[in-house]
Amino acid sequence: MFYGASNAFLYCRAYSFHVNGEGDKRPVPFPSDALLGPGIPRHARQINTLPHGDVVCAVTMSNPTKYVYTGGKGCVKVWDIGQPGGKVPVSQLDCLTRDNYIRSIKLLPDGRTLVVGGEASTLSIWDLAAPNPRIKAELTSSAPACYALAISPDSKVCFSCCSDGNIAVWDLHNQTLVRQFQGHTDGASCIDISADGTKLWTGGLDNTVRSWDLREGRQLQQHDFSSQIFCLGYCPTGEWLSVGMENSNVEVLHASKPEKYQLHLHESCVLSLKYANCGKWFMSTGKDNLLNAWKTPYGASIFQSKEESSVLSCDITADDKYIVTGSGDKKASVYEVIY
Repeated sequence: MFYGASNAFLYCRAYSFHVNGEGDKRPVPFPSDALLGPGIPRHARQINTLPHGDVVCAVTMSNPTKYVYTGGKGCVKVWDIGQPGGKVPVSQLDCLTRDNYIRSIKLLPDGRTLVVGGEASTLSIWDLAAPNPRIKAELTSSAPACYALAISPDSKVCFSCCSDGNIAVWDLHNQTLVRQFQGHTDGASCIDISADGTKLWTGGLDNTVRSWDLREGRQLQQHDFSSQIFCLGYCPTGEWLSVGMENSNVEVLHASKPEKYQLHLHESCVLSLKYANCGKWFMSTGKDNLLNAWKTPYGASIFQSKEESSVLSCDITADDKYIVTGSGDKKASVYEVIY
């Protein structure tokens, strides 16, 4: 079910607010061409449902778009969405133990390596180029769980958000722990890296968002909130950081100025968030079953979709043409973005 942003209900109440450096909060008057122009979608159309069989906490897609990877309990399933029907996975990667959920999966740009983390102290690195996918290496951290992963733009380094609040930095070539960023006082829940690979952004269950200088290995900034941070994304083309919270807010912070936007369309916790690669829009998903597509940075609603259950995870393909979501009703959904 899709509604365009011109829907009356969006206009009968303000849902986007600008907050300046002094904390003054005002509704945002959207420009008339807010939802027009190249790179801004009109809507998204569901084209596939993948019956994973367990709650899908993590999803990603290959580039070019052919394979979808869904992470649930104890395994990642690989789906070939190019095949007609495609209701059976082409392979299953057994990771962690059977009862433990996978929380994050990252595909390296070459499409040959998959990194998997979740409710275990080990990350597994899979060789997808072998005739049958196999574990190439395992990285063991001191924390009992990994909540989120990020890969550096040059594919040499992996960052894992640990349940003890640390950010572990792994050398993927040598499969060694290079350093840890310490600061979060509760689990580090989400992470993103700037397009140039120099800065890391992390969110935590300690109600903070922090930025880290990867060249100097130190914390740069800390933003304090009144809610746990569940997801975040850094705009690939600009200075904006979007943050999804337990209290249902999405906040869009400027990386260097004391201003932000507060977006209120979710009715429950915001569980995942992802920027389109063009940087012009981003997606957020929630426990309220909603997918929201927002215009960067001020959050005009581009489109909204409602699923049957909580939407726990989402990803957007490198060409911004497809969205995949993982949900509480044990399936993943693939959407085609219509421009």
